[in-house]
Amino acid sequence: MKLRHFTILFFVILILSACNNSIDQKEDLGEIYSIALNSIMEQDKELDNGMKFIAIDMSNFNELDEQDKKEILNFFKEKYKIEVMDATFEELKEKGFYNSDTMSLDGILLSLEKVEFKFNNNVFFEGSKYSSALGTVGVEVMVHYKDDNWKVKEAKMNWVS
Repeated sequence: MKLRHFTILFFVILILSACNNSIDQKEDLGEIYSIALNSIMEQDKELDNGMKFIAIDMSNFNELDEQDKKEILNFFKEKYKIEVMDATFEELKEKGFYNSDTMSLDGILLSLEKVEFKFNNNVFFEGSKYSSALGTVGVEVMVHYKDDNWKVKEAKMNWVS
């Protein structure tokens, strides 16, 4: 009888552990955000023409520490071989990177308005890529952990100006 109970308990534990292949998303935040922001950057490549920098507005990245933010900036520096900075739209204006006559930046501003950590190793992002008042796209991105890697599961533009 004890062997039978032990066997049943063993199978229950085995099944429960097999169903729980969730990982701690908080450990990979720099990587997760980099992948999502890069997916936004890859939208509407025409906005990249003549860009002199990439700015990432990290002012609302409350989940990230300084190391995660550095990881994101380094990812973009290595990938795009261009100046990359953490700046808001207002800070870019103050630094003279915004041309009020053309209502455009000399580069690209990436920002995230919404981040939701979902079950089953999914993270949802809603963000935008800004070049000018008439050159902006809004993007929804789902990042998913699969095969030991964080990857874009889906990315779609949901608005254009």
